[in-house]
Amino acid sequence: MTENTISEGSAVRAALGGIFAACKANDAHDFAAWYAEGATVVLPGVYMKDRDAIRANMEAAFDGPLKGSSRAVELQSVRFLGGDAAVVVGTSAVVPKGEARPPAERWSLATWVLSKHGEKWLVEAYHECAASTAIEN
Repeated sequence: MTENTISEGSAVRAALGGIFAACKANDAHDFAAWYAEGATVVLPGVYMKDRDAIRANMEAAFDGPLKGSSRAVELQSVRFLGGDAAVVVGTSAVVPKGEARPPAERWSLATWVLSKHGEKWLVEAYHECAASTAIEN
């Protein structure tokens, strides 16, 4: 791993950290700011086609069922596709206010595709699906 790859890996992780901090703050505008203008999000039964849709959906979620919640995330891998794109795979779960750690059945598999916009990494696509009990590390 080169010094540049390590540096970019840290920047990618920092971008995801910005998303997770926005979740904890229930801040839909900051959350959406970490997504590219044409980003897509696919969740079970949900498709968000761009940053505006992501922001609107997160505003509704943070005002409703996700109010006071945060996100537990365990990143499994960061893989670079050239110097300006990365794929991150991990597991993720909603942590309702007052809960320490979500139970195993609430964890999902998650994939983020990010690209570099100037000096900032932004999410281009996010996909989440139910995790089975046999998650490979």
